Amino acid sequence: MRSKPDVTIRKPTIMSGLYLVATPIGNLGDLSVRTIEILQTVDVIACEDTRITSKILNKYAIKNKKLTYHEHSAERTRLTLINMISSGKSVALVSDAGTPIISDPGYKLVRECIEKNFNITAIPGANAAITGLILSGLPANRFMFVGFLSSKKNQRDKELAELSCVQTTLIFYESPRRLVTTLRSMLAFLGDRPAAVARELTKRHEEIRRESISLLLDYYHGIAPPKGEIVIVVGPPLKKNNLSNSDLDALILKQLQTLSVRDATAKLAFDTKLPKRHIYSRAIKLFKSQS
Repeated sequence: MRSKPDVTIRKPTIMSGLYLVATPIGNLGDLSVRTIEILQTVDVIACEDTRITSKILNKYAIKNKKLTYHEHSAERTRLTLINMISSGKSVALVSDAGTPIISDPGYKLVRECIEKNFNITAIPGANAAITGLILSGLPANRFMFVGFLSSKKNQRDKELAELSCVQTTLIFYESPRRLVTTLRSMLAFLGDRPAAVARELTKRHEEIRRESISLLLDYYHGIAPPKGEIVIVVGPPLKKNNLSNSDLDALILKQLQTLSVRDATAKLAFDTKLPKRHIYSRAIKLFKSQS
């Protein structure tokens, strides 16, 4: 009779220092064996919100000491953590979800640990920005992570105006209540580019909508604010098409001989790389003029 494989997670022997530990962005099953080992072994776990992190720790019966480390407590808690590492302790830094340091105040702790020549290592794992990017279907050979835009309109518009010339895919984080406002600003300053809105990533109700910015705006403007954390991925600037309106109309009329307005629009949007909304509006006018 074959014996069952040993899947017991053993506590490793670790050095004092700072451990940057990624946690799941939704599905707790994404936690790696190494992550569990480190969290079970360190002397203290620094968390954005101990209540959220406790859900993960409780699942794996991890009882280690926890300290709150977020933007409001960072200055005070950072000194405590530095003193602990100085005395030979080990500290794990986690965020509420995903990879720490990304869009959180942890970089100041890392910088100070570097200055003091402490041991620092990372335990990689889930990241919402990268997950959204690879699911978007948009170019991923070069990309720029922007994070959250300003909540103030003038500053947000200024940020998008500066990003309009960046020749790469852009990745943003956004809250559900500001999604429509942000898409409207993106349309105004980035143009009607291919984009994707990803939410509830790795969870049961995961959703990724892939459309032009204008169609995404139309969709989300017509429904209640969606639930869950949101990643917006915007493709690089479209290459300018010098096709005149009269030439475009000729192409539309040709396609309308065999295709519906919807199908003709989709085909020409793909062929010409022009905004689908622009082609559709001209196609509707031409179709009605023929009726």
